[in-house]
Amino acid sequence: MLSWLISNIGHVSFAQLIFRLFAYAILVFAVLPLHEFAHAFAAHLMGDDTAKWNGRLTLNPLKHLDPLGALMLVFVGVGYAKPVPVNPFNFRNRKRDMALTALAGPASNLLMAVVAVALFRVCSLIITDMQVLTYFWLVLIVVIARVSIGLAVFNLLPIPPLDGSRIFGLFLPERWTYTLERYSRQITLVVMVLLLVGVLNTPLAVIENAVCDVLGRLFGFADLFNGYL
Repeated sequence: MLSWLISNIGHVSFAQLIFRLFAYAILVFAVLPLHEFAHAFAAHLMGDDTAKWNGRLTLNPLKHLDPLGALMLVFVGVGYAKPVPVNPFNFRNRKRDMALTALAGPASNLLMAVVAVALFRVCSLIITDMQVLTYFWLVLIVVIARVSIGLAVFNLLPIPPLDGSRIFGLFLPERWTYTLERYSRQITLVVMVLLLVGVLNTPLAVIENAVCDVLGRLFGFADLFNGYL
């Protein structure tokens, strides 16, 4: 959002700004809470009700909202909500169920991206005014679908405390996963710095673009995320 404003300063219409703000509000109050709810629901299915006991098995965004994570999403493009508490010792199969619980979060982001593209496909069939359709494309594709895919890809990185580390932990010896979790705070700080200085931008963008291309083609758009016109 911030980089877009800087690069387009002087060329942004009031309507474009309002629609982008609306789209980011959906991300903050729907996409991020859905990610954490998915973790909580998966953990519940696997036998752990820690999140439920803490009032986190809900889609109420106020239960999941993290102010710093929301600001990072708006200004950096990658953000987070309050992590859902999980007790792996309540799982029937600790490593497997932990991996499935972790996978539920990124899967919810990909599902949101699919829903956004599907809604735009419907809009493209019934809306004839190209200006109006452009605003729907801005909200559903440029912001909601693209950022949701970015969140899924970022969270699947095998780096603590991201979801990917817990999925990857399914294939690691117990002592290795323990060591990674022990230093998760330090690793998180390093990841944040790399993210802010842009070191991760290129590798993440390559994966995101590949996913976007596949999703666009599935719905019959050859170049949906770069411009459908």
